[in-house]
Amino acid sequence: MRELTDRQREVLGFMRSFQMKHGVPPTVRELGERFRITPRAAFDHLRALERKGELQRRPSAGRTSRALTLPDAGGAERGHHPVPILGRIAAGAPLLAQENREGELPIAAASLPGRGEDIFALRVRGDSMIEAHICEGDLVLVRRQDSAQPNDIVVAMVESDAGGEAEATVKRFLRDGQRVVLKPENETMTPIVVDPARRSIKILGKVIGLLRGF
Repeated sequence: MRELTDRQREVLGFMRSFQMKHGVPPTVRELGERFRITPRAAFDHLRALERKGELQRRPSAGRTSRALTLPDAGGAERGHHPVPILGRIAAGAPLLAQENREGELPIAAASLPGRGEDIFALRVRGDSMIEAHICEGDLVLVRRQDSAQPNDIVVAMVESDAGGEAEATVKRFLRDGQRVVLKPENETMTPIVVDPARRSIKILGKVIGLLRGF
């Protein structure tokens, strides 16, 4: 095996500490920010470490930026289910389409309902749910389902007022007669009230958990 350069040792050390803390390897962007290099340069370091046998490619990770991981991480991942992280949800695209994925998060299968096959994680944007302790940058764990009960916190796809592209939002689900009320947990914000006969709304899932610091 070829010897590592000083910078490659630094990258490998950072990947080990990052994976120990977060449970997943860093993305190319996170590597670039840590070492103040371009994403392309970070990717070249990863490929070099792969060629030298220090990293291995996970078949289940597809072509995401977290596909390369430490060889000794395999044992830690046994008994864990890879939960896809969605950075965004595009209207009209399949929920778990590759372009929506930010990466994946290994979570102990025993802590997930069923086999975890219907669970995804969504990166929260904005502060509309801060009074429910859901903050900007948090990951919410969501069970895919197309219906909800009053007071459930849900992920819903809502058509814009102008009839443009729908957007995904995390809100508390309520009803007012036939109308759906998506209530923010932030007293400075007003609810989204939707008449399904006039405006498209689709429940994508129910929030069942929260992760912070990933």
